[in-house]
Amino acid sequence: MKEKNRRLAEIRLKIPEIAPLKAFEMQQSGAVLIDVREADEIAQGSPVGAARLGRGFLELSIEETVPDLTKPLLVMCAGGVRSLFAAECLKNMGYENVSSIAGGFNGWKNEGLDFEVPRSLDKEARERYARHLLVPEIGEAGQLKLMDSKVLLIGAGGIGSPASLYLAAAGVGTLGIIDHDVVDRSNLQRQVVHAEARIGTPKVLSAKETLEGLNPAVNVITYETRLDSSNVEDIFSQYDVVIDGSDNLATRYLVSDACAYLKIPNVHGAVYRFEGQVTVFWPAHESGDGPCYRCLFPVMPSDDLAPSCAQSGVLGVLPGTVGLLEATEALKILLDMGSPLVGKMLYYDALESSFMTLKLKRNPDCKVCGEHAEFNGFEDVEEICSIGGS
Repeated sequence: MKEKNRRLAEIRLKIPEIAPLKAFEMQQSGAVLIDVREADEIAQGSPVGAARLGRGFLELSIEETVPDLTKPLLVMCAGGVRSLFAAECLKNMGYENVSSIAGGFNGWKNEGLDFEVPRSLDKEARERYARHLLVPEIGEAGQLKLMDSKVLLIGAGGIGSPASLYLAAAGVGTLGIIDHDVVDRSNLQRQVVHAEARIGTPKVLSAKETLEGLNPAVNVITYETRLDSSNVEDIFSQYDVVIDGSDNLATRYLVSDACAYLKIPNVHGAVYRFEGQVTVFWPAHESGDGPCYRCLFPVMPSDDLAPSCAQSGVLGVLPGTVGLLEATEALKILLDMGSPLVGKMLYYDALESSFMTLKLKRNPDCKVCGEHAEFNGFEDVEEICSIGGS
């Protein structure tokens, strides 16, 4: 106890302690209030606008939360002791203006200052997503964001299967799946969301059964229909990200056009025998560099120049690799972390075990996303091949 008191006395010589009311006024003027209490404490209430980092992850997450070392920081714990140690740590990391809030959250409440009871994960969710919670870039806030997110999968086939499984496992709250096909025995070589017992079952219903069995908390919305110009806008407008796992050009053009018009990121993947590719078509991305599918291919080529997997075959595990890469891109976009494959295409050669990144350029004259593009409605597609056949 004597050693602890000695250390506190030393820290108080370096770290100013300020009253809760003064801290509130500083927060309103731009200072960052950092709540370093544990999750169960924060669940009982925390100041509005506080950065809830937790003492255990403070050093790992503070630089991303507050990159400016000159920004005033106000550190809070329950009673004002732990915050002193945390503030000293921040000072040692180079932050120039760090204060501890005297009396902590208890003092904050006693002075009648505003606080809120933040939304938090329940016990079951904490167990399920425990490994996500350990990642500072995700944490509880990121997991809650995933649970509020909506992703639409175009096709429940070779690419859509692994993508849907891992997005459901990751806790994406709503997964939409559109596919008009039924499960065929030939699908089972690569479409791992289905099973032998469900041959002849609509793919969307088969996928829903598997995904809900994996994670009952995920809301799976099924669209057992063909995607066309009459329904694409109504369906797409309900989602944050679209994952394209289609296996025909007509669908790819329609998906890209709709995503460009609605400013939704289109995570695109394709496979051919032993080769795969992944990119994110997102003209509305803040970089301004993102092309759409039509920037690369303004005119749809004939089917014989772009055969489907049903025509050319595919190594069974390859769609799994591409689907997982697409799921990764979707999670990055939803969590706003890392650099999505906007303006870049990742090419994978399974036989050579090699990856190559190609740069993609936006076409300023593109009729869909170009500078002078005019929206004249989506092109009607009379015939769409199986969108789940990848």
